[in-house]
Amino acid sequence: MVGHQVSTAEFSGKHITVAGLGVSGVSAARALAGLGATVTVVDGGDSEALRERAASLETAGITVRLADADTLPEGTDLVVTSPGWKPDSPLFAAAAEAGVDVVGDVEIAWRLRGPDAAPWLAVTGTNGKTTTVQMLASILKAAGLRTAAVGNIGTPIVDVVLGDEPYDVLAVELSSYQLHWAPSLRAHSAAVLNLAPDHLDWHGSMRAYAADKGRIYEGNTIACVYNVEDPRTERLVEQADVEEGCRAIGFTLGAPGPSMLGVVEGLLVDRAFVENRHQQAQELAEVADVHPPAPHNIANALAAAALARAFGVEAAAVRDGLRAFRPDAHRIAHVADVDGVAYVDDSKATNTHAAQASLAAYESIVWIAGGLAKGATFDDLVASAAKRLRGVVLIGADRALIREALTRHAPDVPVVDLDRTDTGAMAEAVREAARLAGPGDTVLMAPACASMDMFTNYNKRGEAFAEAVRALAAGRGTDA
Repeated sequence: MVGHQVSTAEFSGKHITVAGLGVSGVSAARALAGLGATVTVVDGGDSEALRERAASLETAGITVRLADADTLPEGTDLVVTSPGWKPDSPLFAAAAEAGVDVVGDVEIAWRLRGPDAAPWLAVTGTNGKTTTVQMLASILKAAGLRTAAVGNIGTPIVDVVLGDEPYDVLAVELSSYQLHWAPSLRAHSAAVLNLAPDHLDWHGSMRAYAADKGRIYEGNTIACVYNVEDPRTERLVEQADVEEGCRAIGFTLGAPGPSMLGVVEGLLVDRAFVENRHQQAQELAEVADVHPPAPHNIANALAAAALARAFGVEAAAVRDGLRAFRPDAHRIAHVADVDGVAYVDDSKATNTHAAQASLAAYESIVWIAGGLAKGATFDDLVASAAKRLRGVVLIGADRALIREALTRHAPDVPVVDLDRTDTGAMAEAVREAARLAGPGDTVLMAPACASMDMFTNYNKRGEAFAEAVRALAAGRGTDA
């Protein structure tokens, strides 16, 4: 049970430097100070918000150094980094020179676990992590288990481990950053949902990015869950050093082979956790039980089901948990139907891999796209979606990159290029999309880009789209 018999001796009396004054940094600093460590927090910024956080920590006896992210405090025994700090940061170079280890908050949480700690069911991947972890938690709760969705999903994992709430099992979302800094992590079972180029400026290469994702499989005891449609995830399983008897479990949108979960005639079925997997399959749920039933979301549901089944959850709980689950806002969310056209908000599709999955869910699309490309290229995305595109409306700073890909791979698709990056551009984009769309079409806002050129975050971008759709509906007397 989490929160009882945690292992604290390793940190008491140590001098620990925490890199970063964000949510995980503040959480780690408070936790380590509470365990008897002498804690110094360093951060390169010096904003009013950071000074307020610093003042709060200093009242707890924690030293904070703002505008000083490169110097290793004298006497440091261990550095605990926030996930976003790059491996080549000067602070870490100084730590290496001094023979000081650098770890992340996930590593600290893992080391703090006591002998009766709840097992971790862990999830990573380029896209779909949060949804899959939330689905998994919903299934585990439907099975009557005490659980929580934690980690990269929002609740700092250190707070959960040190809290008083007892859990039977934890559904843990882990980013590639967190996995990079968590060498001791050994999950009960884990899944890598997919792999596509992302955060390469941080990792340095696709090989390094994949290797960090693959760390989630190290030491697994029961199951390594991989995506049959993404062979790279299976290769990570093959390369992992796991406990004797740990199984490779695939998930697929097609009919599953033995030791896989998949889809047969509208049903999610299990041929992995059944007595005779070579001849039998267990029905888990209907495709209609998954909300929304888009292909990539069905894949998320199968991965969540595989992890739950690895933990011994009955089939009925998988069905009940999926039926009860609803995704967070701005994830392929239906906003309204206006004049026979569906309007869908997938602002969370901030990279090409996520947008490709979203575009594959609809047959006839007017696509709203653009924003900050983050070094991405769009040829593969446009080529894969070209036959589905009825029209495209481009917004944002790097829209020309998408326009060029459309010229190469979908030259006959009408394109509206909005030469503006103000927040009001979304309302014009929706109006232009409505002009291009006809009954039976879907206007899909799946930008394939980050939002910060126009909006604070993808949530604000999604809200602007939904507001513009509601205004369109009101103007035409259609219910939204």
